[in-house]
Amino acid sequence: MSERIEVTGADVDYRDGDVLCEGYLAHPKEAPVKRPGVLVVHDRMGIGAATKRRAEMLAELGYVALCVDAFGKGVRPASPDEAGQALRKVMGDRPRLLQRLRATYEVLARHERADAGRMAAIGFCFGGACVLEMARAGMDLRGVVSFHGGLGTPTPAEPGAVKAKVLVLHGADDPVVPAEQVRAFEKEMREAQADWTFVAYGGAVHGFTNPGSGKAAQERADKRSWVAMRCFFEEIFGA
Repeated sequence: MSERIEVTGADVDYRDGDVLCEGYLAHPKEAPVKRPGVLVVHDRMGIGAATKRRAEMLAELGYVALCVDAFGKGVRPASPDEAGQALRKVMGDRPRLLQRLRATYEVLARHERADAGRMAAIGFCFGGACVLEMARAGMDLRGVVSFHGGLGTPTPAEPGAVKAKVLVLHGADDPVVPAEQVRAFEKEMREAQADWTFVAYGGAVHGFTNPGSGKAAQERADKRSWVAMRCFFEEIFGA
């Protein structure tokens, strides 16, 4: 889109059962018709400025974006140690994590500006692993995009279960996701008969979308991966 779209964003409280969550919703300020909805799943540090900015960037493209709060309101890790604790808690109970993702999906699907029939999800690092779990679970999404996300799972997709198209954007030199995990994921997707694409960016390591890395390979991967996501969305949603 050549013309810049004015957007609005705000924190949004919602519930997953008895757990209070605080997401962040961004959308075009003026939209005459309902727009595709995109869930945005944060990295291990929880919803922060970078995650919210990605939601706003999606809104600038014309989408209605809602940041998932996987940890719960008020749980915002301030250090890698705190992040590790929060991460182990949610990743140790994947059914519970999927319930949180579904609860957030329902919030976005019910929003007056979102088209519930055209939904997608993107995620970064931990969030990338989350959107792949959503696809494996057969959630009603047009597509999912994983940015430098984990690829392993205790519950591989069953044949025919993956309804969403899958785009994985990966750092070719990522030490967190070893080659064995990449091969296992590719095998899983083939056996699940999924519609999947895997892109590896040369020289890029884990977290290549994180701002301020100062490394050329990281910055190239960040820019190219966002363009790849935009093209993917044009395919699944229409230009």
